[in-house]
Amino acid sequence: MEDLRPKKEDSDPSTQIPHDEFADKDQNLVEFSPSDPADPRNWPAWRKWSVLIALTIANFSVIWNASGYTTVQTAFASDFQTSDEVAVLPLTLYILGLAIGCMILAPLSEYYGRTPVYLVSFLCTALFLMATALVEDVAGFMILRFIEGLCCSGPVGLIVRVANIGGSIADMWDHHHTGLPLSIYSLTSAGGSSTGYFVFSFIAQTHGLRAVFWAMMGFTGGYFLLLCVFLKETRHSVLLRRRMNKLRKETGNDKLYVPEEMQKQNIKQLFRLSLARPFHLLFTEPVIIFCAAYNGYLFGLTFLFNGAFNLVFGEMGYGFSTIGVGLSNLGVVVGVIFGPITHVWQERYYLKKVETTGGKNIPEARVQLSMIAAVVFPASLFWFAWTTYTSVHWIVPIIASAFYGWSFYTLILMTFMYVEDTYKIYAASALAGVCFVRNIVGGVFPLFGTQMFENLGYRWAGSLLGFLALLLMPIPFVLARYGRRLRKRSPWAREHMDDLEDDERETVHERV
Repeated sequence: MEDLRPKKEDSDPSTQIPHDEFADKDQNLVEFSPSDPADPRNWPAWRKWSVLIALTIANFSVIWNASGYTTVQTAFASDFQTSDEVAVLPLTLYILGLAIGCMILAPLSEYYGRTPVYLVSFLCTALFLMATALVEDVAGFMILRFIEGLCCSGPVGLIVRVANIGGSIADMWDHHHTGLPLSIYSLTSAGGSSTGYFVFSFIAQTHGLRAVFWAMMGFTGGYFLLLCVFLKETRHSVLLRRRMNKLRKETGNDKLYVPEEMQKQNIKQLFRLSLARPFHLLFTEPVIIFCAAYNGYLFGLTFLFNGAFNLVFGEMGYGFSTIGVGLSNLGVVVGVIFGPITHVWQERYYLKKVETTGGKNIPEARVQLSMIAAVVFPASLFWFAWTTYTSVHWIVPIIASAFYGWSFYTLILMTFMYVEDTYKIYAASALAGVCFVRNIVGGVFPLFGTQMFENLGYRWAGSLLGFLALLLMPIPFVLARYGRRLRKRSPWAREHMDDLEDDERETVHERV
């Protein structure tokens, strides 16, 4: 099988240095010094956090553009005179656009930088949302929703290097200290759908379908302006290449170069790797298969529950209005908010383990809290399912949804961090595969969620979801006990194992 790891010959010839010039490496090498203020990891804390908070807030709009539509899904069916099944498609097409766009746009951040990808993505999304608010035919509406997903995938598709936003975190914080900023960013993945339904439920009930899309456009345009003010380029390779080009012009020294891994790659090669390597890892690496399965199921439930909550708490259940259903989503939000609070313990545990091992890379120290969440997750689903009788007070299933929100947050954060720690320089491809599965499942689940709850009944439909969660429950326990063994067997992960004995390390180099 073709080796999908980076090769030096794939780099742009204009930035490569012939072998006979390596003697000049020290004086011609352009790189960040340990205290270089231009290095994003040396930026003052206020700048790092201003970039992260801006990206986190902006990324809510990506999820809101999906969940906001579910508040007017019935209105779409009425206004465009379609069936309820067809009315689900704008949501599915948007999420499928995210899945495909993640794979297509990922290489562009390496070639042009993260900032242009962020800004162009949000600007184009705002323009297409405006078009969606005006379009009059079903086909045009569907096409625009898919394009909006493609555009939004710039910010979402690129997490801890999944593409862009997570990559920005890795750019600004060293490896052992990405846990806290990533825990803040992960609020968007875990709480975006519920908060989006809550926010847009007010607009949906009082103003209808078109107003929701005008509001989406307003939010996205506002976030675009926010990014224009606070966003700074963080990608190290882009910053170093800019410095190299500037110094070449100023000094006339064309021998200046950046480290090999920072050199500009051929755009064709970047696209080849972004499309081939994630799928290769997805089908050959047990760690990625486990994390993709969990991630996909969790993300699928976020949009399936938009429809399920409408059934359970809406006119066919507790009789809530659209706004009332939106308020019922706050149970999930409360659970998600507790996620970063409890993650403080997990982060302290991890850092203590790192300290006791002399700074070694130990991804297994990331999964302790997720083992508890893996048990709480199916329990919360069974709790929710069997308390949906209208004779039971509505607060009881909402409390169950809070435990679901906490476990969702904890588990999805674990999958991101474990994959990042395991694959490091290949984490972009590894997480791209995970997020591709996540978005595909997220797009498919709404297609059958409502029908499943209607045909099986709320109790047994919810129980089916709980049984599937039970099948996934062993994953954190397997990673905790056998994770190192799985990493050792992987030629991709073994490169980043710094706790191997000398004889084991020699074997790694022979295989790689």
